[in-house]
Amino acid sequence: MHMTSYVRDVTPIAALHYGSYHPTRLSLISRSAPGPSQVVEVKNLIFRGEAFENPMADKKRLAFSIIQYLHDQLRNGGLSSDAQESLEVAIQCLETAFDVSIEDRSLAIPQTLPDIFSEATYQISPPVNSGLASPSEDDISEAERLKSEGNEQMKLENFESAVSFYTKALDLNPTNAVYFCNRAAAYSKLGNYAGAVRDCEEAITIDPSYSKAYGRMGLALSSLNKHAEAVGFYKRALELDPENETYKSNLKIAEQKMKEMPSPMGAPGGFDLAGLLNNPSFMSMASNLMNNPQVQQLGQQFAQQMQQQNPELIEALRSQIRSRPPSASHEEQNQ
Repeated sequence: MHMTSYVRDVTPIAALHYGSYHPTRLSLISRSAPGPSQVVEVKNLIFRGEAFENPMADKKRLAFSIIQYLHDQLRNGGLSSDAQESLEVAIQCLETAFDVSIEDRSLAIPQTLPDIFSEATYQISPPVNSGLASPSEDDISEAERLKSEGNEQMKLENFESAVSFYTKALDLNPTNAVYFCNRAAAYSKLGNYAGAVRDCEEAITIDPSYSKAYGRMGLALSSLNKHAEAVGFYKRALELDPENETYKSNLKIAEQKMKEMPSPMGAPGGFDLAGLLNNPSFMSMASNLMNNPQVQQLGQQFAQQMQQQNPELIEALRSQIRSRPPSASHEEQNQ
């Protein structure tokens, strides 16, 4: 029997069983000279379902990859008990819905889901600062001077001035990860942790191997009480710089905070008391006020009343003050 004739004859039957006809696999073979070995190959392709698209099989493979990814997250740790329980429930739901199991290795594909995602995002992501002209040598030199001036302002604790110098450096050379990372440090000193996160994201986009950007991202996220996210960035910083004691110390602090039970730090109207306690400007003002004898007397009366009415809140405040995010002594100097 001629190859094309054989393919034509078996296609309707196999398509009913496996799904829609996948012409590419068969057309490559059917164009070749017919022979017994090729007939066997086509038979195997068809009856293994590989010559036809099989939507359900693809769905199972995708579900398996997702389950595999969730299992990896559980093994890697760094999750709260609630998060672990949620992942376990999600895994059970996916296994039931798609009738798959993590033990069924026949559904595994060569690449993991994170690898596929990484490749896809790399392909669709435009180059950083695309469309911008490359800085001239003069601009690069001036930007370096401005950065150095910003570093001097950081040493003098003139953080707003430091931000200004780093911003001017970025205006001249917006593709330098160090400038973004340095400005992130200045933003953190001013309590602008959201700004620090954005600048760290820019620095990491420009240079994914820049360990200091991951470390400073961890500091900013810790200050926003996003300790689970901070742990991930500290771990990545340590992967890039395994001997860095600062990253090790800050990672331990973030992991400890993750283990602590949620404290009643919220107040009516969405008032973020924890965020206020982490604001350097507020803490400095509070320290000055507490040195006032009249304020001390009023504070003692207020504390006694609060201790009687809400002892849990008082204990949470004390715990928050004892375990504030890493201070300047835990942060590296700007480059």
